[in-house]
Amino acid sequence: MPHVSVTIAGKSYRMACGAGEESHLEALAGDLDKRVADMRGAFGEIGDMRLQVMAALTLVDELQEARRRIAEMERDAAREAGEQARLAAGVGVAAERIDRLARALSGHTGG
Repeated sequence: MPHVSVTIAGKSYRMACGAGEESHLEALAGDLDKRVADMRGAFGEIGDMRLQVMAALTLVDELQEARRRIAEMERDAAREAGEQARLAAGVGVAAERIDRLARALSGHTGG
């Protein structure tokens, strides 16, 4: 299993990851490191652990909001699919009526 060394808040961590996931893990660590640095800039030196927890909570908040929006979009898509199915059924019924009417008219005019 590959290992990657990442730096977060000035501290180096050796992490295991799946083969081929090294650059992804490095990017994730880089994002977390940037968030911690941004919070340090905003709040000052309030302790590394506190800054890391605040950064983690910010990420969890973003994740929950993304999940909420995905669920909302899935509900909207399901509702739209239902509406499209009802429209398609209505078009099918109308086509059958038109076909019956056309046959009736052709039988009427051909006689």
